[in-house]
Amino acid sequence: MLKNKRALVTGSTSGIGLAIARALVAEGVQVILNGLGDADAISALCDELGATYQGANLMDAGAIAAMMAEIGPIDILVNNAGMQHVAPVEAFPPEKWDAIIALNLTAAFHTTRAAVPGMKAKGWGRIINTASAHSAVASPFKSAYVAAKHGLDGFTKTVALELATCGITANCISPGYVWTPLVEGQIPDTMAARGMTRDQVMNDILLAKQPTKQFIQPDDVAALAVFLCSDAARGITGANYAIDGGWTAE
Repeated sequence: MLKNKRALVTGSTSGIGLAIARALVAEGVQVILNGLGDADAISALCDELGATYQGANLMDAGAIAAMMAEIGPIDILVNNAGMQHVAPVEAFPPEKWDAIIALNLTAAFHTTRAAVPGMKAKGWGRIINTASAHSAVASPFKSAYVAAKHGLDGFTKTVALELATCGITANCISPGYVWTPLVEGQIPDTMAARGMTRDQVMNDILLAKQPTKQFIQPDDVAALAVFLCSDAARGITGANYAIDGGWTAE
């Protein structure tokens, strides 16, 4: 069913986004990658996946508009790009707040508003937003990230309602801690904010949240994304799927 569909996956040069891109390619989807990284490594990924690459800065509305115009109509939009910063609210750098809101939330608005007309014209579309367990619950020292992910959940539900009769679904996937560069990169900040060692952060902060005591695997998130693109999921819209090892069940 997905063969020859076209998908843009943001933040897809590593981590969850790359896993989703690989899983979609395996289903016959023509994928457009977007994200940061070494140019040679990205070129190798494009060769591996038969994909193309757009390096637009997702914190720049004009750059997003230019990217969406250049790639043309798409069938699947995966808003996955994200960043994190960990600090007490009184010490949270305003520029970090602005960047996190821009990338984790506002970019999804700009890509979605550009993608929807083409999806409406085809009478088919899938919008998948990578949220987080933090779209449902909060953690200390992550004010911007939690605010952005709560906002992304609300944005997704609104889009789902607006497009409910158009053959287009919009859903969130909300992973717990997945072992990705994003999670690994926040460990030093968490160590500093909480006065903990690396092992303490890993065991007492990260995995303590997840009753399974295991990190979520990127391929598991990707499999859920593929399902949400399938015809079997045509009646699922406005949903927020937790894949968090039981974190938000508590």
